[in-house]
Amino acid sequence: MDNELTSLGIIFTEFYYWVTVVFMFLIHVGFTFYEVGVSRKKNHMHTLLKNAMLIPLVTITFFLFGWWIYFGMQNGPGFTGGLGSAPWAVPWSEMMGTHNDGAAATPEDVAGWARINGVFWAAFLLFSWTIASILSGAVIERIKSSAFWIFAVLFGSIFWVIDAAWGWSADGWMIQLLGYHDAYASGVIHGIAGGAALGILIHLGPRIGRFRANGTARVFPVHNPWMVIIGLFLIYTGFWGFYAACNVPMWNIDQTGGTFFSATTIYLTPTTLSAITFNFLLSLAGGLLAGYYVSKGDAYWTFSGGLAGVITASAGNDLYHPLQAFVIGIIGVVVLYRLHNWVENRFKIDDAVGAVAVHGYAGSLGVIIAGFVLWGYPASPTYAATINPLGQFIGAIIMFVVLGFIPAYIVGWILKKANMLRIPPEVEIAGLDYSGVIAADAEAKELLEAELAALKAM
Repeated sequence: MDNELTSLGIIFTEFYYWVTVVFMFLIHVGFTFYEVGVSRKKNHMHTLLKNAMLIPLVTITFFLFGWWIYFGMQNGPGFTGGLGSAPWAVPWSEMMGTHNDGAAATPEDVAGWARINGVFWAAFLLFSWTIASILSGAVIERIKSSAFWIFAVLFGSIFWVIDAAWGWSADGWMIQLLGYHDAYASGVIHGIAGGAALGILIHLGPRIGRFRANGTARVFPVHNPWMVIIGLFLIYTGFWGFYAACNVPMWNIDQTGGTFFSATTIYLTPTTLSAITFNFLLSLAGGLLAGYYVSKGDAYWTFSGGLAGVITASAGNDLYHPLQAFVIGIIGVVVLYRLHNWVENRFKIDDAVGAVAVHGYAGSLGVIIAGFVLWGYPASPTYAATINPLGQFIGAIIMFVVLGFIPAYIVGWILKKANMLRIPPEVEIAGLDYSGVIAADAEAKELLEAELAALKAM
């Protein structure tokens, strides 16, 4: 850093991302509150530990290979070029540690990556935790911990990072060839997570007693509504950090050879924190109102609707007018609520927290809507492609189906065949917190098997 102004800019950027990481940590706290509140008392500790242990597993795998995938696979490879080079993103790099410089680092690296690499990595890592937490909520009360952790690593450190490389970087092939635009990750994070959750749930099956013998659904009331609502408000709060982390705080956006610094999106298109503040709050308001209306005042779906409203509008919240964000939030919640109920009743999918709907359906719909509302806007300051409905629709399919649903469905099928996916019925009835007691008590197991037979007859 050769002068005070340059130094100030780099140090500000480093601190900026550090603060976003602190805010985003609240998303994980919120998901933990939320899932424990939804789960029944007999599964509380298992739900808590399942969500806590994804932190070390995803963190170490994202350090070892996830960070490199983001930079190495922006061309596909094979769509616009080969594998990329990212010397700052391999785990043995001096810039993946405590050093500010080193023999292998260029002056540009020392001035930039050596200072911001850790905090930028951490911001993406918190996105990875979010992916895994979304999956965690959908599958509570019947998945084996080891199976969930496999999915957490696969989607937290591999598949979502591939889709971010493709569609959520300034040089991603989807931006260059499709004009894909997803500023605050409607599809890149939420679409893929919802698709993956659906692929897992098909093989995992519903919780015992969730559907009656005639096929109609039973409602399992949340154990602690206050924990659920507090959890959702913490997620709302953490979402502020998420939005900020999706921006680059200072970038020269003048393409004529001059100098003009602005905050930008991940695509290096200009934006402002004021603009996204309007749109975040208006889409939240639209989602809350729509959730209250379509669910007839159900608190769970009202507050989930607020989250879904933000997720639906997130793809274009850098460019929407606030009233557009408001209406799009409403549309997303109305559609996802009806689609969730239809899928649940038609296919007997037991999504314990509505993750497929709130994240997958809302996120994918948000990507598609952005293609129409933002049709013709530049997707990038560097490439000629513009935002368009076809590119957004293809992008939504890539996120939800190709990188989300299909890999999860295949891995879920393998784990199911290997008897590694779902806990035994007697353990599920007694609760995962008591699995050790059941295994050691033959009489308890016999009683639970009788209870299972009675439930199936209802």
